Amino acid sequence: MPELLLELLTEEIPARMQTRAAEDLLRLARDRLTVAGLTFVQAQSFVTPRRLVLVVTNVPAATVDIAEEKRGPRVGAPQNAIDGFLKSAGVTLADCEPRDTDKGIFYFAVVRRAGRATATVLPDVLRAVLIDLPWPKSMRFPAAPFRWVRPLTSVLCRFDGATLALDLGAVPVGGETRGHRFLAPAMFPVNDFADYQRQLRAAHVVLDAAERRQTIADALDRVASAAGLTVKDDLGLLDEVTGLVEWPVVLMGAIDREFMDLPPEVLTTSMRTHQKYFAAVDGSGRLAPKFLLVANNIADDGGREIVAGNERVLRARLSDARFFWDQDRKIRLADRMPKLAERVFYQGLGTMADKAERMSRLAGEIADRLGQGAAREEASRAGELAKADLASAMVGEFPELQGIMGRYYAAADGESAAVAQAIGEHYSPLGPHDRCPTAPVSIAVAIADKLDTLIGFFGIGEKPTGSRDPFALRRAALGIVRLLLENGARLRLGDAFRHAYENYNGALTVPVEQVAAELLDFFADRLKVHLRDQGVRHDLITAVFARGEDDLVRLTRRVAALDAFLKTEDGTNLLTAYRRAANIVGIEEKREGVKYLGTPDTERFVATEEIMLANRLDEAGSRTKTALGAEDFAGAMSALASLRTQIDDFFTKITVNDKDPALRDNRLRLLARIRDTFDLVADFSRIEG
Repeated sequence: MPELLLELLTEEIPARMQTRAAEDLLRLARDRLTVAGLTFVQAQSFVTPRRLVLVVTNVPAATVDIAEEKRGPRVGAPQNAIDGFLKSAGVTLADCEPRDTDKGIFYFAVVRRAGRATATVLPDVLRAVLIDLPWPKSMRFPAAPFRWVRPLTSVLCRFDGATLALDLGAVPVGGETRGHRFLAPAMFPVNDFADYQRQLRAAHVVLDAAERRQTIADALDRVASAAGLTVKDDLGLLDEVTGLVEWPVVLMGAIDREFMDLPPEVLTTSMRTHQKYFAAVDGSGRLAPKFLLVANNIADDGGREIVAGNERVLRARLSDARFFWDQDRKIRLADRMPKLAERVFYQGLGTMADKAERMSRLAGEIADRLGQGAAREEASRAGELAKADLASAMVGEFPELQGIMGRYYAAADGESAAVAQAIGEHYSPLGPHDRCPTAPVSIAVAIADKLDTLIGFFGIGEKPTGSRDPFALRRAALGIVRLLLENGARLRLGDAFRHAYENYNGALTVPVEQVAAELLDFFADRLKVHLRDQGVRHDLITAVFARGEDDLVRLTRRVAALDAFLKTEDGTNLLTAYRRAANIVGIEEKREGVKYLGTPDTERFVATEEIMLANRLDEAGSRTKTALGAEDFAGAMSALASLRTQIDDFFTKITVNDKDPALRDNRLRLLARIRDTFDLVADFSRIEG
């Protein structure tokens, strides 16, 4: 069956947009072809810096004939209604069949539409796909009446061995393309996709992005290994460089020795950010005076001139970095604090100087609450200085180094090792795979930074909505979750929320109780996300949070014990019994508008099962409270399990809704005590299944 091949040749597509563009091209093409009635076996898309490609195999030569049945007006309807139906359906009355339905006799017509040749359908389909392709940023250019990411230089469109014409304004559309911009710029004709791939490779273009990526990775390892070095892992840079070249050639250059005493982060950031170079390390893990670059050309001299040019550019970049490094160290980090007053943190939340002051107080308070040997004075000092490097020249040039440079400058100023380390780590963890700080002072400062931000934005009503989270508040909350859980750090979130709120000194507009409640729900959601991969049930987290538990370490242990309990036979049966008791009480409370609270009257018990259940509830409730106080959560579950026999006996032999109102009321209070005893551990009404 026929094959469709479409290539959109453009000026360079930004690397960050390429993967999404290929996905969108494939999605739109599949959808539009299906709507047009064109089935196919397989569709693929490819992308390079200069071309977007679509290939669809086994496309039918024509769309199928369509027979569509339409119901018209009722027999005997006004003539104008019948004429309107006949005109819209394109039939005569003789083509219609009167048919009896449950609502009367109606005219029915079968409208037949002959299939169309695919070659006549595709131009409109492909033009719509091309024009509707979404780009984060696009531009107008003289050759086309539509916007595109970069100017389209030509379009290759082949179907069933023939060139397919598309109306794209002045953009050339035909059966030819060109290869690598420098190595094979001449146009050449293409027959089909197999021929296209073969000729592109001969023209120095690797079409498949995954193949280009692997080619670069293998070449980097090979060139570094030949020099006795190892490439420093940088998957993000590898992805970016894959989108910058069509024919990758890896070369190695040298870094002047005079720059090797700069902090390694300065060297790697300077190479990566501006030049897209890969760093290399020696056998001891130290940064080597070498860099690797990925060229998009094959040089006649083996790349010597390319390397020399890149070495000159890097020398200039590192000279700037050297200047920033030398100048920054002339001013103490603490002396940069006044400059933070010139930087707004966020409208309504003060300046960066205000944030630093709040962080200092909050970090000291958190250090006290965490215990773990965290020194309040060191945490306060680190919180005060954590943002000072934002006023340095190095961070102004390389924002990626904020915190990192603060650590170096603090150490140079004679600050303690714990303070310097905390400054360097206070942004961490930045994501789910980022390393989490473990030093006590670092933990306190990292939590203080994130908590101050969360309280501030929630306090002015700037909460995340749906997928919109411009201030990365979800990441901040998840960072606190990881800091607490991975370090076993004990912190009551509710208390911390209120203390952080007070630090804003009345600047926040949302009441503190509302902020605390909303943030606790927010943290519950983040905890569910964090623990989902570990198989922890989200409903159990909700059930424990509902009991006011806001110590995440204790909460996760409580959830684990509850999960283990519910997997036992006793747990399953008791959950059923809880629901039965809670439902009966809930229905009666709603119907009568009362709450069944307090202890049942033992004088009104008339059956042994009532007495036995009441006694066991007293015992189990006492054991549960003691176990929870000692954080013996397995013991608390064991106390609940001891209730099974008495609860089973009660429901088997006792009628709750007795004719005697006093007896019925007393038994409802007994059922309410079952509910309340279970709810000491978790809100069992929120447990699913």
